[in-house]
Amino acid sequence: MKITRIAFLFILAAFIACQPSQSKFDQLGLEEATIDELHENYTNGTYTAKDVVEAYLERIEQYDKNGPEINSVITINPDAIAIAEELDKQMAEGNTVGALHGIPVLLKDNIDTKDKMANTAGSRVMEGSMPVQDAYIVQKLRESGAIILGKANLSEWANFHSNNSSSGWSGLGGQTKNPFDITRNPCGSSAGSGASVSANFAMLTIGTETNGSITCPSSANGVVGIKPTVGLLSRSGIIPISETQDTPGPMARTVTDAAIMLGTMVGVDERDSYTNESEEKLHSDYTQFLKTGALEGKRLGLYKPSIGSDHKTDTMMYETIRFLKEQGVTIVEIDRIGNVSGRDGYNVLLYEFKDGINKYLESLGENATVADLEEIIEKTLADPVEMKFDHDILLQAQKKGDLDSEEYIEARANMLKAAREDGIDKVMEEHDLDGFIGITGGPAWKIDHTNGDNFGTSSSSPAARAGYAAITVPMGFIDGLPVGITFFGGAWMEPEMIEMAYSFEQLTKVRKAPEFNESEF
Repeated sequence: MKITRIAFLFILAAFIACQPSQSKFDQLGLEEATIDELHENYTNGTYTAKDVVEAYLERIEQYDKNGPEINSVITINPDAIAIAEELDKQMAEGNTVGALHGIPVLLKDNIDTKDKMANTAGSRVMEGSMPVQDAYIVQKLRESGAIILGKANLSEWANFHSNNSSSGWSGLGGQTKNPFDITRNPCGSSAGSGASVSANFAMLTIGTETNGSITCPSSANGVVGIKPTVGLLSRSGIIPISETQDTPGPMARTVTDAAIMLGTMVGVDERDSYTNESEEKLHSDYTQFLKTGALEGKRLGLYKPSIGSDHKTDTMMYETIRFLKEQGVTIVEIDRIGNVSGRDGYNVLLYEFKDGINKYLESLGENATVADLEEIIEKTLADPVEMKFDHDILLQAQKKGDLDSEEYIEARANMLKAAREDGIDKVMEEHDLDGFIGITGGPAWKIDHTNGDNFGTSSSSPAARAGYAAITVPMGFIDGLPVGITFFGGAWMEPEMIEMAYSFEQLTKVRKAPEFNESEF
């Protein structure tokens, strides 16, 4: 059959019309884009901050709310486009605000913003809870020119509420999924932050960690996460678990972007006395520590307790150890770091959670949706959505006294001595170490709302309980799922950890974007 030219043109037009249109995100080439690349394109006039914000919002709608429904973003900032327009205007006038000018950032939804977004910790009893001022780190991000794109979902109350819940689930936000395999868990309480930055829903995210809540989701979602020394970044305006262990930290697709972001948030904050000690130790620019070749000559302690839970992960770690030795690293096997009593560590968290939550709610004044932990428990236990899981940890915390309790004072002193003086500090000195390495976590497990989480291995506890520095970077893939390696060390050792992590990243470059797969098994 002969097709006329006119018929052919009609067929061609129909074919083109049936093809999916390229998204604005793809048109701008934003997948896996970095801060430096974005700034270069702003300077060249290739696109504007408004273009970028619109592209990210479109992508969130396409993949987070529809399609694979990653469900990592709990709230969109209604003012994000207007903020971008103002930053574009300033740039057109020759004014660049700071290191994050025009960079879209998602915050974990336990961080205060004084705008039109609530701060909920994922709890239904906190719905509509409006902060009275920016968290200190949010203030610093705004001063650096960052665009707060929205809030990321999280494990409710930063995973400190239930014995059998699923990481990434909150009563208010539902279940976040892992973008590498949407049937699997994104891990840790900063689950939405890890999934969002990995899936390219924002350029940068903020997580918070008490023990593993930055490092684990970074590993499971194939990104970089920095858990700073407690006190390097302020915790004021962040819904707390533990004043001794809590810290926010950057999550990004590269060590460079994470380092840039870290430097924008440091500073002494009168609302957080822990930051006083950072004054002589902080750096406003951590990119000066992005050095290749930093692994050569290092002595690193291999944290043996992180090995032994999974054959495939262990095999990858031993291959990595051989690789590190080829780079001139001396590996010293460490069987144990300190002897922290689990009872002491848990009691510290229970006491400090009760105290911290009550103080946070009091700070909200008339904006508070609940008065205290007692009311949180009362309303949570009466809510059938919330009762999908037990909330036994809330009940245990409520039974504790105040921070003048002898049990608390003794437990905290014991924990810190075991984790610091008799732990990391002692082991580093005895073996002349530059730091430690360990498996951050195994491959992501299947989402399971019946049995809860299956964490497998971890190396987060030594640095978490001591309040010391740690950074995780992608190490490789097992059956298509990312696994990370953690570099950790002593107090205020962010520069050394960044140097080693950057060197490792530049030598390996294993990070790749997720494809939203869905495995049967």
